[in-house]
Amino acid sequence: MLYLGAAAGRISAPAGRSASFVVPVALCDRWCGARGEGVPVHQHAARVAVVEGTGPVRRAFKFRAYPTRAQEHRAVRLLSDHCDLYNAALEERREAWRMRQASVSYGMQSAQLREVRRADPQGQGRHSFTAQQQTLRRLNTVFAAFYARAKKEKAGYPRFKPYRRFSQVGFVAGDGAKWIPASAGGWARAAFQAVGSVKVRQHRPVLGTVKFVQFKREHRRWYVIVIADTEPSSLSATGQAAGVDLGVARFLTTSDGLIVANPKFVAASAEVIADLQRRKDRARRGSGNRKRLRRQLAKQWRKVRNRRLDFHHKTARTLVGSCDVIALEKLSIAAMTRRPEPKPNPGQPGVFLPNMASAKAGLNKAILDAGWAQFARILAAKAESAGRRVVFVNPVGTSIECHQCGRRCTRPRQDTVICPAHGQMDADLNGACNIATRAGLGSGQAPAA
Repeated sequence: MLYLGAAAGRISAPAGRSASFVVPVALCDRWCGARGEGVPVHQHAARVAVVEGTGPVRRAFKFRAYPTRAQEHRAVRLLSDHCDLYNAALEERREAWRMRQASVSYGMQSAQLREVRRADPQGQGRHSFTAQQQTLRRLNTVFAAFYARAKKEKAGYPRFKPYRRFSQVGFVAGDGAKWIPASAGGWARAAFQAVGSVKVRQHRPVLGTVKFVQFKREHRRWYVIVIADTEPSSLSATGQAAGVDLGVARFLTTSDGLIVANPKFVAASAEVIADLQRRKDRARRGSGNRKRLRRQLAKQWRKVRNRRLDFHHKTARTLVGSCDVIALEKLSIAAMTRRPEPKPNPGQPGVFLPNMASAKAGLNKAILDAGWAQFARILAAKAESAGRRVVFVNPVGTSIECHQCGRRCTRPRQDTVICPAHGQMDADLNGACNIATRAGLGSGQAPAA
């Protein structure tokens, strides 16, 4: 049975709905179907892999929305109902496998939506059918990623989402949602089924054909994300190509000598964040003071995130404007930031040897603060829009091999490598030159990826 509502009681029911509300729907007889059906539209518009082409480019435009009090209540109800649908679909998949070792596909769950909506006209029946399909596709994408991880290593099973962590709903433009651009000096409007027409501050024009509209909550703020297909506007050729080495001491170094310092946004706000965190931990749970401190803490983290995002956009724009081809390492951030395994002491059971966990934790924090993965996505998206190319290469050995002869170097300090033949050189610049060589932009003497 597929239970639409409070996901079999695991997630508390929203205000205005009975916690015991459940809509039972019989599963179809055949437990089959492909796991990867449909194309999710909730994903970020930036594409990591970039190839040259003449087709349209999908871009996302994010605007601040200002719903009225009544619209905000309806929007919260919208999110909670979609959260119920997500959790119920997750439970159906989990129980089907636990009880019968059977897989449930997106297509099977989507086929049940009509019956679910008919059984709950004042709940799930109020919302857009295609928006509910996007929520089911969202879960299908989570499972596809889970299966891909499980083939390589032990992976955590997808979890239920509480209401406060389910923050956005996607709509197909013209079916449950409509985007109305702003007139001269006025407000733009985004109309959503079961919410109404919401005022939007449009600070830049939306280019291309609008395909999808998302309604998103970030803490106490609301945003409308307009996803459109646009034609790439190619920049004029510069004749330049560069390898880019990302780092922690410096944010990036290019093969032609450009160095961009690392702003270290988390470190800059660490004192304020740590103070607010201590005060929140001391405050009584459920008190108004704790809620205020939680909002202040969320505001500080939002500022850090926005500063990092702005820095990444500006840095990527500079690189795209100056280079026709940009080479980057294909880094596995999850593997790089994994904490070290404990080292048992064979001579003393129950005692562990030092494993440099404290030093690794500091390095992990610095890597995540730099935001290499986000920067790579933004760079790839901007390059695609501008008709540039981004090439990802194998990162093994780029920091320790000499870019001139390919010999293995010694590294007495973090910022220096010493080649047996060519002597001392800057480690980051050497790595950037190796990256350029592996992408086919250099002399070709270093081993190809």
